[in-house]
Amino acid sequence: MVPTMVLVADDSRDAHRREALCGLAEAVAERGEAPVTPAFGSPAEVSATIRSIDGPKVVVPAFVAGGDVASARLLSRLDLARLEDSCQTSPLGAVPSIVADLATRLSDSGWKPEDGVVLAADGTTGTEERQVVMDVARMLSRRLASPVQVGYLRTWAPSVLDAVDRLRLDGRERVAVAAWRLVDGPDFDLLRELDVTTITAPLWPSDLIVDTLLAQHRAVKGRLT
Repeated sequence: MVPTMVLVADDSRDAHRREALCGLAEAVAERGEAPVTPAFGSPAEVSATIRSIDGPKVVVPAFVAGGDVASARLLSRLDLARLEDSCQTSPLGAVPSIVADLATRLSDSGWKPEDGVVLAADGTTGTEERQVVMDVARMLSRRLASPVQVGYLRTWAPSVLDAVDRLRLDGRERVAVAAWRLVDGPDFDLLRELDVTTITAPLWPSDLIVDTLLAQHRAVKGRLT
């Protein structure tokens, strides 16, 4: 029996974000590799959805580490350890193919080698997520052969605005923002208010994200057999 993939995220912040997350779940399900159940909402709603699923299940975060504080907090409040026939993957992180895709999005959006780059993360709930964001920044810097500053919208310093200002003080008149987040939502409105040259689109939609989520499911489902 193929374990059900349960995609987990907080979708409470706006309808556009909810629509994007549901589109992601549908795209994963369309591959036909595993049954997929979206579990989006409040901790109580997500927990109820997970517990309603019969048989083995793999809980897969539908967000990137450090890119969605609300979803990270939701996941931390789920008591998954007591569930039988279940296991959990980590949020998407410093995956080389995802970082390469982010670099391509920067170039496609108008970034040039002389421009500064800020990796804009939402924030983190712990040091492990913060380390993932720093790893992504280092990988992106190597791929671009250009410095990358990290800026946060919530919970940690420096802020995205501080990171942009720092690059400008260093002589980078043009600054691009690489958005480290999976789907669009209200946070993008905050980024759009910045006086920057360009901002990359969210990582989804992309077949690469679907491939990576399915690879995560594939890697851990053996624990349940």
